[in-house]
Amino acid sequence: MATEPLPPQKAAAEAPAGIAPVPAVSETGHPLVRFDDVVKRYDDHVVLDGLDFSVQRGEHVTLIGPSGSGKTTILRLLMTLEKVSDGVIWVDGDPLSHVRAPDGSLRPATEKHLREARRKIGMVFQQFNLFPHMKVLQNITEAPVNVLGMDRDEAETRARELLDLVGLSGKVDAHPSQLSGGQQQRVAIARALAMQPEILLLDEVTSALDPELVAGVLDLLGDIARNTDITMLCVTHEMNFARDVSEKVLMFDAGRVVEAGSPEKIFSDPEHERTREFLDAVL
Repeated sequence: MATEPLPPQKAAAEAPAGIAPVPAVSETGHPLVRFDDVVKRYDDHVVLDGLDFSVQRGEHVTLIGPSGSGKTTILRLLMTLEKVSDGVIWVDGDPLSHVRAPDGSLRPATEKHLREARRKIGMVFQQFNLFPHMKVLQNITEAPVNVLGMDRDEAETRARELLDLVGLSGKVDAHPSQLSGGQQQRVAIARALAMQPEILLLDEVTSALDPELVAGVLDLLGDIARNTDITMLCVTHEMNFARDVSEKVLMFDAGRVVEAGSPEKIFSDPEHERTREFLDAVL
């Protein structure tokens, strides 16, 4: 599915069918995502320890590091599947994890606020999490209709466009059990995109796939990264994919960013000893 990358100024205008383009640059100048001294703990176990980092609008950022270093927790916090213990997460200049009180102070977010906030964010999980009793088309249209209030005809039109994008236009009436793992993951990607997210979170999306299916899913995600301005935050152990699609790579260990930089810098000339150890083990 190789596709020539579009020039940055044209990417938003020529996004693939079914994907709503977003501005490449924030009108307000602030990062699209910012973690501000974020701590996540479970009882006495600290998973994220005073985490600070930001993601610009349209940027593709990959999180690498050993298992248990906190990478997936970051995505779960952004998806509001977990709540922060301390600190604040900001999305497009507004607090995600908190709400502003009348006096201007920040208080922990209500469930209503979290439901509204997560509309900006889509996530593709390790496991496909498709509804087994629903056909492919309904798996993709259910959330746009019931969460976004989209007209069903419009939702189905978008779903068909997205299925064409992911190479599954002939599987509209199939049930998930009739699809291969790679096909199910493509449906899951289409389902996430159907919500028109500003931010797409990818959590080890090839880890549950047979090895021969991995390349096709990574090629699809690479096409989306190159040909749209959607902001992507990706956790992966596929280092070649991280090198190809990222503008920035963050190396995590023990709940902290130990090194951040361009793929060329991180993979070719890492500065931190822990980064060198990790890359020596996985490359």
